[in-house]
Amino acid sequence: MKEKTHPDYHQVTVECACGEKFTTGSTKKGDLIKVEICNKCHPYFTGKQKLVDAGGRVDKFKKRYGM
Repeated sequence: MKEKTHPDYHQVTVECACGEKFTTGSTKKGDLIKVEICNKCHPYFTGKQKLVDAGGRVDKFKKRYGM
């Protein structure tokens, strides 16, 4: 490989707002990356995701077409 072509790849610690910490590789300078959400607190991964019927669309459809 050519010298000085590739960025410096090193180990960093990622810290989430929920307190979770893990180590990964990155080209970003510094030893710590702070994030607001991770897989431990994201609703999609925790199963706490809620589906909401916005404005009763199903009821409006049924009412309009007499179902």
